[in-house]
Amino acid sequence: MSTLKVGIVGVGGIARTHLPGWEASSEAELVAGSDISEEALKRFGAENGVTKLHTDPEALFSDPDIDIIDICTPNMYHAPLAIAALSAGKHVICEKPLAPTPEDVRQMIAARDASGKELMTAQHFRFQGSSRALKDEIDAGALGDIYHARSWMLRRAGAPVGGGFILKEHSGGGPCIDIGVHILDLTLWFMGHPKPVAISGVARAELAHQEGAFSQWGRQPIPSHYDVEDFAAAFVRFDNGAILILEVSWLLHHPTQGEDMQMWLYGTRGGAHWPQCSICESNSQTRQQYDRKLMLMYDGLEAHAQECVEFAAAIAQGRPSPVPPEQSLQVMKILDGIYRSQEAGGEVRLD
Repeated sequence: MSTLKVGIVGVGGIARTHLPGWEASSEAELVAGSDISEEALKRFGAENGVTKLHTDPEALFSDPDIDIIDICTPNMYHAPLAIAALSAGKHVICEKPLAPTPEDVRQMIAARDASGKELMTAQHFRFQGSSRALKDEIDAGALGDIYHARSWMLRRAGAPVGGGFILKEHSGGGPCIDIGVHILDLTLWFMGHPKPVAISGVARAELAHQEGAFSQWGRQPIPSHYDVEDFAAAFVRFDNGAILILEVSWLLHHPTQGEDMQMWLYGTRGGAHWPQCSICESNSQTRQQYDRKLMLMYDGLEAHAQECVEFAAAIAQGRPSPVPPEQSLQVMKILDGIYRSQEAGGEVRLD
C-alpha cells in the first residue's frame, strides 16, 4: 500500500503535538494544512516543509491525493468539518471532544457509515504507557467487576483565556467538555464502557467572574466575556449497577501546581489507582491484603503522537478505529447530561 497522505485542519495549538506522530509513522506522511490564519499557515508550511496550504479546508477535502484529515480546530467546528471530510471520502482523526453534543456525534457516525471510512477521536491519554499497562491488568481480571469509580481533573487558576476555550459559541462548554472529556473517556475505557443511564450534575462559574480572577498561565486576567462554567461535578449511574463520581475544574482552590488528574477504580477482586498504576488486592484464604505497583521501563512515543501513528496503522492494515466514535458518544451523553442536569436542577435520564 502507498503512503497515506495527511492534511491538518487547524495548524496552531494542539496540532503541534500531532506533528511528531505523522513524522514517526511509517504508513503516513503530512502533505497539507488548512487554517483561517494565513500567517499561521505560512509558519506551519515553513517549519514542516508543507507546500499545500489553504485557508479553505474544502481544498483539502477535494484533493484526491489526501487520505486522512486531522481536525485540530475549536470544538464547535469538529462535526461540520468531519462530516464534510468523510463525505469527501477521507478518513478522519478529530481532536477531543469529538463534538459538543451527542446529536453531533450521531451525525458524524452516520457520515462515517455512509462513507465507509474510519473516524477516530484523539483521546491521547489512552495511548500512554501507564494507561495501557493498567488496562491490560483490568482486562486480565485483576479488579473483577468494577462497580465504583472516582475521577477528577482539577486545575488551580488554570483556565485558558483564548476564545476557542472560554466562549461557548466556539467551545460548546468549559472544563466539563475541555478536560472532563479526558478523564471521563479514560475512566469509561477502564470500566469496559458500561452504558450510562442517569446523571445528577452541576456546571457553574463560581470563580471566573470574581474581581481579580486570573489564570496562572501568564498571570493573565480572566476576560469579562468568559461565558462557560469553571467547575462541574456529577454522580453517574450505569446500566450494570456501577456508579461514577466525576469532578473537573479550571479554577478550583485545590492544592496543585498545574493539573491534578487522578482516578480510583474499585472492583469485586481489587482496586486500582491511575496514574500511579497501583493495584490493591487481597487473599481470602490467607486473609492477607497486599498492594503492587506496575513498573514501566519504557513509556513509548509521546501519547499525542502515538495516537496518530496508530490511526494510520489501523487504516493501512484494515483494522477499525482505535477510538471508535460510538465510545465517544457515551462520553458526550454524560457530559451533555451534566449540563442538562444543571438546567433541570436534578437528576436526568439518558436514552
